[in-house]
Amino acid sequence: MRATWIIVALPLAALVGCDSKPKEPAPDLVKSQRQALDKAKGVGETLQRSANERAEKAEKAEKAK
Repeated sequence: MRATWIIVALPLAALVGCDSKPKEPAPDLVKSQRQALDKAKGVGETLQRSANERAEKAEKAEKAK
């Protein structure tokens, strides 16, 4: 009886384990955080450029005096 159980159970387990549907990709859980970080980096770069321009203008104004 035990051998019959094993003979029946193993092929059934193999069939159940084989899924014909393609797997869906995992959801991107941190996509929104990555987008926010990229946006913040862009803002930081803009602020740095603005600060550099102001420093250059102040430097030119000092030299003009």
